[in-house]
Amino acid sequence: MKRRAFLATSAAGFGLMLGRRALAAETVNVYSARHYPSDQILFDLFAKETGIAVQVINGNAEELMQRQKQEAENSPADVLITVDAGNLWRAQEMGLFQGVKSDILAREIPENLRDPQGRWFAFSKRARVIIYNPETVKAEELSTYQDLADPKWKGRILVRSSNNIYNQSLVSAMIETEGVEKTEAWAKGLVANFARKPEGGDIDQIMALTAGLGDVAISNSYYFARMLNSDKPEVKVKVEKLKIFFPNQQQRGTHINISGAGVAAYAPNQANAVKFLEFLISPEAQKVFADANNEFPVRADVPAAPVVAAWGGFKADPVSVTALGKNNAEAVKIMDRVAWR
Repeated sequence: MKRRAFLATSAAGFGLMLGRRALAAETVNVYSARHYPSDQILFDLFAKETGIAVQVINGNAEELMQRQKQEAENSPADVLITVDAGNLWRAQEMGLFQGVKSDILAREIPENLRDPQGRWFAFSKRARVIIYNPETVKAEELSTYQDLADPKWKGRILVRSSNNIYNQSLVSAMIETEGVEKTEAWAKGLVANFARKPEGGDIDQIMALTAGLGDVAISNSYYFARMLNSDKPEVKVKVEKLKIFFPNQQQRGTHINISGAGVAAYAPNQANAVKFLEFLISPEAQKVFADANNEFPVRADVPAAPVVAAWGGFKADPVSVTALGKNNAEAVKIMDRVAWR
């Protein structure tokens, strides 16, 4: 409640200070559901290169989307940034984005990583991977997400809850390629193999793995990289004993999700908003996504951070990330039916 009150107070002050008639011509107003130090680096670089000031309101995706919806045409928001294609799809369905045409965005961002109507675009990628303890699991025992439903993994799998958008999107991607019936059968088998009731985030699953509470953990790749680069020796020494595995390399490829953004439906600084999105796909900005937050850059000509590059290349699932939003409602129903709490 305190967090929401703070957000509302901050946003209200922001709206009063930057009323639509008083907005400076050289400003871009960003509602951001990303909370990484790398993003401030990006904002500062954009301001330095363009002279356009970046005004930011931070919050979680739900809070920011509801606020923008309530503000409607009076919203000062120019850009909405959030993680996961499921959230971008939801914002799209709420009418929070406008379609934009940009030769730069169309050229540099693959079709499967953007909305066909130009309402939102991916600017970084993260893989949903398997982290495992090599003392209890051999690499050759691992293969696919589907295999994790095999009874041989009973009591060995660590994963966060079903209300997490990352897991919902993994299930959504499976619905797209496997269908509802097969996906539900897989989810039922996976739940039967949980090492414990889901709790905490991806980092908590990895730490539980180091504590011997399970043998494999499902996590986004950048969390593992962050922990490997941790300035806390007690964390680093534990996770250095773990290994990473990219599932489905002989099939469709490893599930990929994104962080992305779009121009707000009633953006008062629409031209500056497009410039901001075009900046985010520039080599300079893509390097910040990679080096400062260990995400995979969207541009093929920008290398991953050293700790990530050390894992080697992998095959990514080419399915359009729009499917992650389209299938979200069905994914949630499946997860509820199989008691993935």
